[in-house]
Amino acid sequence: MRKEAIAFMAMAMVGLGMKVSAQGDGGRRQRSPMERPVVHDPSMADEKGVLYVFSTGRGVMQLHTSDMKTWEVDGPCLDTLPSWVYRELPSASMHVWAPDILYYRGEWHLFYCCSAFGKNTSVIGHMVSKSLDRQSKSYGWEDPGLLLRSVPHRDNWNAIDPNVIVDSAGTPWLTFGSFWGGLKLVRLTDDLSAVAEPQEWHTVCSREQRWLRDDSEAGNAAVEAPFVFRHGEYYYLFASFDYCCRGEKSTYHVVVGRSRDVRGPYEDKEGRRMDLGGGTRLVGGDGKEYVAAGHCSVHTYKGVDYIAYHSYRRDNGRPELTIKKIEWEQGWPEVR
Repeated sequence: MRKEAIAFMAMAMVGLGMKVSAQGDGGRRQRSPMERPVVHDPSMADEKGVLYVFSTGRGVMQLHTSDMKTWEVDGPCLDTLPSWVYRELPSASMHVWAPDILYYRGEWHLFYCCSAFGKNTSVIGHMVSKSLDRQSKSYGWEDPGLLLRSVPHRDNWNAIDPNVIVDSAGTPWLTFGSFWGGLKLVRLTDDLSAVAEPQEWHTVCSREQRWLRDDSEAGNAAVEAPFVFRHGEYYYLFASFDYCCRGEKSTYHVVVGRSRDVRGPYEDKEGRRMDLGGGTRLVGGDGKEYVAAGHCSVHTYKGVDYIAYHSYRRDNGRPELTIKKIEWEQGWPEVR
């Protein structure tokens, strides 16, 4: 996410008429259902047949659908940021980035990040709820505190765009990152509250191999938004290359690679390692309605695998929610 994203999401929030309490107040239907909501960085989950999407926005925005055609806006998940966010990042705003949702050990875990613009002064946190349905007595987000932070001139990575994958052995791993030295993966404690000891850090995707001298060089390594999905005997790493948040001038697109080990190395169809710049293009601009697309998540809903991402319209640059079915062909995802 960059500065331009703020303008798009501010436009989205005004257009969607956000007036809903984060803890649920019976007002989940604040406007008529829509078919193409304005969304950045969608992450999917389903509960009792309802599909939910969480996205970048004020306090993390939540939407839901029962038919995958029309969407209703539930509103923000947070009314205020936890106090620890301001201690770590005094300049933090309520515009919260890149959520990731995971059901784990009977609870929903919603990961998110806050960051200073153009710097790797960033934090990742998460919150926990028993339910996603705001009409449920079990709904209500609790804050376990800071999960990870990055510090300029100390870390050659950026603590944004979190995604948590639980491997086949039941071990949770956090993937994250944007620009700088690329996308990282690290093992978490079993309660998802901290990085596990001894710490194991892995670079899973990178387009820049040297240490960056200052923030101005981060733009030379345009990669972000990792998402790991297990299918069959492989883990698939989805990542976004090039530039988001520039409206009709955006160049964002999603690439993919796979590995039998969640730690990598991930290789694309041509055998190129993603930590050395590889990645097979999966989705992007369609040459017609959309100029670019990216920041994806993958989810199995009612037995079908879907990929969600935001697409920038050619006519006005608006970022729209796009969800498409994944077809697996010879062990590789295909999206049409």
